[in-house]
Amino acid sequence: MSGDLILGIESSCDDTAVAVVDRGGEVLASGVARQDAIHARWGGVWPELASRAHVRAIIPAIDQVMQDANASPDRLAAIAVTRGPGLIGSLLVGLNAAAALAIAWDVPVIGVNHLRGHLRSADLEGARVTFPATILLVSGGHTFVAHMEDRRNVRVLGATRDDSVGEAYDKVARLMGMGFPGGPLIDRLATQGRPVIALPRPMIREGLEFSFSGLKSAVARTLERSPTTDHADLAA
Repeated sequence: MSGDLILGIESSCDDTAVAVVDRGGEVLASGVARQDAIHARWGGVWPELASRAHVRAIIPAIDQVMQDANASPDRLAAIAVTRGPGLIGSLLVGLNAAAALAIAWDVPVIGVNHLRGHLRSADLEGARVTFPATILLVSGGHTFVAHMEDRRNVRVLGATRDDSVGEAYDKVARLMGMGFPGGPLIDRLATQGRPVIALPRPMIREGLEFSFSGLKSAVARTLERSPTTDHADLAA
């Protein structure tokens, strides 16, 4: 790989994300085409709509980020693209775009597990993780604790048995009649409430594993028993 830059493409779920990064880990330019407005009416991500939105957004997003980074194809060492986990239709859009550009620009493609990408993101922009390290990863679709011996060797110590934190947020927001994505909406609502409603603590005695389905069910039962429950207090 003779170039000095990496073009990164991420399309595992509902956001089309693109970035140009140098070998030192500095992000020269990045952009995200969000789909919140598309999925809001459904209270969650609709896979078919997500993949179609990726098709519309991905080439303009790549063009814009390459321009913002003042990067030309001949400066690229490789194209890094999410290969999983994620929604298959969404993943295929990013993979196909990367494959086509790799042929056109004569650069290699590197498939990336996007959860490893989450873990490695702590090393970007000058920050550095001291190894060995224990990492708590909380994202829209995944929640787990991992031990990283170094940047390559990762061992999952415990993960969620059911919903991730992000899924629980979205489902609770839907129960409350709120929009999508639920996380930021519930977080803002929680600042306006009082923590006076007793809810179960998710799995506090089962090692390093998590479970959020009981918490979600408790919210549903609370709203069924008392539909006038103050949503801000419930969020708090």
